[in-house]
Amino acid sequence: MAKELKLKPLADKVVIKVIEETESTPGGIILPDSAREKPQKGEVLAVGAGKVLENGQREEMEVKTGDVVLFTKYGGTEIKIESEEYKIMSVRDILAVIG
Repeated sequence: MAKELKLKPLADKVVIKVIEETESTPGGIILPDSAREKPQKGEVLAVGAGKVLENGQREEMEVKTGDVVLFTKYGGTEIKIESEEYKIMSVRDILAVIG
C-alpha cells in the first residue's frame, strides 16, 4: 500500500519522485555515484493549483499527478521525507512529459 504524500505544492510548483537510472553500463560495469549523471526523470506526485495571472485567473497546469516527466538537470529543490527523496520545482523547469 502506497503512503500518502503529505506535501501540497503551491502555485505553479510540482512534487516529483526522482526515477533513478541504472547504476551500470551496458557491459555490466558498476558506476560509482560520482560518475553518474544527475537524474532528470521523475513521476509527478502532486501539482499546485497554478500561478495566479495579472487578471486574477489561474494559469492551467500542463502536468498532472502520475505523469512521468523530464526536467532540467539542476532544477528544483531536493528534499528528503522518511528516507525518500523528492524534488519540488516550478512547472517551467519541466521539459517534457514522457508517453
